[in-house]
Amino acid sequence: MTRAIVPSPDHISRDILVLRGHRVLLDAHLAALYGVTTKRLNEQVKRNAERFPGDFMFRLTRYEVEALNRSQIATGSQKHRDPRFPPFAFTEHGAIQAANVLNSPKAIETGIYVVRAFLRLREMLASNTELARQFAQLEARLDKKLADHDEAIAAILSAIRQLMHPTPPRRRPIGFTADLGDKR
Repeated sequence: MTRAIVPSPDHISRDILVLRGHRVLLDAHLAALYGVTTKRLNEQVKRNAERFPGDFMFRLTRYEVEALNRSQIATGSQKHRDPRFPPFAFTEHGAIQAANVLNSPKAIETGIYVVRAFLRLREMLASNTELARQFAQLEARLDKKLADHDEAIAAILSAIRQLMHPTPPRRRPIGFTADLGDKR
């Protein structure tokens, strides 16, 4: 028995999209990974609908399909799809459940790689949030330093303005003046 070629988690993670706040794989991508047609995948999902609650899988809206087509993320398989039936989007748990209902050796083997792809993506996002936190701290420090620098620059500019427009020196009036108030 020849072993099926399974794509790497990196390759799979490129097909993962973020829709409605969930990381998902479209049914056409998932079917290609599992080595079945999209029609076959969707048939098995419909036959086992109780295994796919709303947080495992959802159908895209017409607006979401148009947005995917405009962004050129959708694959060529979208061209051959009946427009009355938009694609399904499978979350990580839905992708695993799809491998279970297909019950083919390739689907089971590829399911492991799909899980690893979702995990890798989750790790990348976690490292990005840590990077974003560190960036926010750096920004706060820079803002404080810039505020201090702004105050120093404002003081320098004020001093330069005073030098440019000096107050006239106090001169003694011409002639003899007697200070009668200061008698001893």
